[in-house]
Amino acid sequence: MNILLTGVEGQVGWELRRTLATLGQVTAVDREALDLADPVAIRAKVRALSPQVIVNPAAYTAVDRAENEAEQARAINAVAPGILAEEAKHCGAILVHYSTDYVFDGAKPGTYLEDDTPHPLNVYGTTKWEGEQAIRASGVRHLILRTSWVYGTRGHNFLLTMQRLMREREELRIVDDQIGAPTWSRLIAEATALILTQCLSPARGADRPEPWGTYHLTCAGETSWYGFAQAIAELEGLGTRLIPIPSSEYPTPAQRPANSRMDNGKLERTFGLRLPHWREALELCMQVD
Repeated sequence: MNILLTGVEGQVGWELRRTLATLGQVTAVDREALDLADPVAIRAKVRALSPQVIVNPAAYTAVDRAENEAEQARAINAVAPGILAEEAKHCGAILVHYSTDYVFDGAKPGTYLEDDTPHPLNVYGTTKWEGEQAIRASGVRHLILRTSWVYGTRGHNFLLTMQRLMREREELRIVDDQIGAPTWSRLIAEATALILTQCLSPARGADRPEPWGTYHLTCAGETSWYGFAQAIAELEGLGTRLIPIPSSEYPTPAQRPANSRMDNGKLERTFGLRLPHWREALELCMQVD
């Protein structure tokens, strides 16, 4: 099987390169090999490879910078997924795409379901929602996996930032009124491989419903950024003083949802998959890497 993987230098893409290798030949491309802001290049790459599966973790993820670079964010997060979807349908491929909790506004008191109405608060969330819509409109066989608070041992993320700052400072002020589920990039990649294995298995059976659509894919449990930071400090054995603060005391160019909790029940019912509690996942991440 020929698999085209974008964004291989990103947190999820780096992990996917390893997990997808068990399914077939992976052609992994970074920004230099495939500029997702260039529609012509996207079409040429897909047509040259004619893959059976396209996996697209690449995204414009600089949430605050996106407020001033909306067109760049839209090109990568909205237009590019639509083109990938069109080309995937043309060559009969499956498209796996990753989205975000930021498509929601965080006003819901409970956990978000896949069919809850999105209402993004910022440019990043808006462009990711537009990308989802473009994929669905194409009619391609697709899996849109929404995840949240992604971290790992590469790139730019909360875990790495906290590890650095806790060694540099005696005190940190951390937002405590935004709630979500930190999710390890390796678990996202491993779950993706398991999902694709089931989708592509001849033993799936014609009597089972088609699995295509949108799924929430996050670790179990919930915490705030402050709680996440506490766990990192404890596991690192660091004595940095952490002070919980409201979002109003840490203004950012892009507004964030207060509630990023997402229900993963559909994923478990369809594929029998359930990610571990976020704290357990964090411990594993900090042990193995």
